[in-house]
Amino acid sequence: MTRYTAVTDADREAMLAAIGVDSVEDLFAAIPADLRLQRPLDLPEGQPEQAVYAHLRELAERNVSAEDELTFLGGGMYDHYVPALIDMLTSRSEFLTPYTPYQPEVSQGGLQVMFEYQTAISELTALPVANASVYEGPSALASAGYLARLAQPAKRRFVISAGVHPHARETLRTYAHGFGAEVVEVPLRDGVTDPDAWAAAIEAGTGAVFVQNPNFYGAVEDVAALAAAGREAGAVVVASYDPITLGILVPPGECGVDVCVGEGQPLGNRLDFGGPSFGFFAATEAYLRRMPGRIAGETVDAEGRRGFVLTLQTREQHIRREKATSNICTAQALNALAGVVYLAWLGRRGIVELGELLLQRTHYAREALCAIDGVEPWHTQPVIREFAVTLPAPVEAVVERCAAEGVNPGLALPEENALLVAITEQRSRADIDRLADVLARALVREEVTA
Repeated sequence: MTRYTAVTDADREAMLAAIGVDSVEDLFAAIPADLRLQRPLDLPEGQPEQAVYAHLRELAERNVSAEDELTFLGGGMYDHYVPALIDMLTSRSEFLTPYTPYQPEVSQGGLQVMFEYQTAISELTALPVANASVYEGPSALASAGYLARLAQPAKRRFVISAGVHPHARETLRTYAHGFGAEVVEVPLRDGVTDPDAWAAAIEAGTGAVFVQNPNFYGAVEDVAALAAAGREAGAVVVASYDPITLGILVPPGECGVDVCVGEGQPLGNRLDFGGPSFGFFAATEAYLRRMPGRIAGETVDAEGRRGFVLTLQTREQHIRREKATSNICTAQALNALAGVVYLAWLGRRGIVELGELLLQRTHYAREALCAIDGVEPWHTQPVIREFAVTLPAPVEAVVERCAAEGVNPGLALPEENALLVAITEQRSRADIDRLADVLARALVREEVTA
């Protein structure tokens, strides 16, 4: 293992002498004592390389991919088919290897990718401007909160629906703590945002309202009505959308939404054990200069030829740090490229047909599962690609029994003793029938065991 610890005690003494301190501990003298751990880290003893490799291999063998089981797992990340075209294009070295260009106009190809991606997101959301992507869905929603805070600094109240993804709600709370905003959560009623509680929570000091469509439980929200209540109070209306559903839902730009964000993973990005993915961010022109990240624009050069420029760059490496609205960097550009390639591959008609297919199969699955004795819909609202059902037995135990038969039936929601079931185009009617059969057997076995 010495090749990993090449610095000797003599080397350390020489380096400490060169910088004028007596010990490594002196390097941390500026950190107050009450902020220090004051004990060794709780880590196991070191192991030989061979033992570490064997341990990591054992951990890796516990992983089960979506190709190894029949999965209905969703909750924000979905097992969609990724066409070979995406791997072919994203693997090209000009896309795969570049870093953020600090002389951006030299990188015309990279800027054009950003521009085409922004155009696709703008058309999808029916909002006039979109940025070149952010890290992922939850941070996109939290960044929209920061945008609202900058736009209306005197308004420190955020109202958010309980139907927004739990990770996004937690991320917003974390951001809001940093810039001094209060986050008020509105409960659901029959699976959707309670309109009365929503209206009661919004007051003059509300700077932004947040809703998700379809919401975390798969229910389609009345975004236009919820947005109207927010706009009446002068709040920034933020909506998080599943992009796949925008082929059949009324787009947010036509529902009174000011800022639309969302998780881009369903657009041409595999699950990849949880990441990376990208977040999309679109808004009305009123919030153009407060958007995070980068925006590429189209222009012409001195000879009249089409060209691209970096129009807006609000990240901390491009402008004075105190004026930055984001630290977004290179990381998500490749994932966003996969997103725009996927949308181009689907085409305008394809995304509508995909949405219609999901709508049909989801309703078939909902009826098939609710036909099982004791299984009930958690809500009765319209759904597109995901739905929740309550079970007559402990949900986590039922999930384990289904997994033993090679089926992941969905995301367990222990608090509601419910199962969140997601449908993609990769789940056929035969797959859904198998899910219903395996779930029914698991419930019977759990009942017998109990």
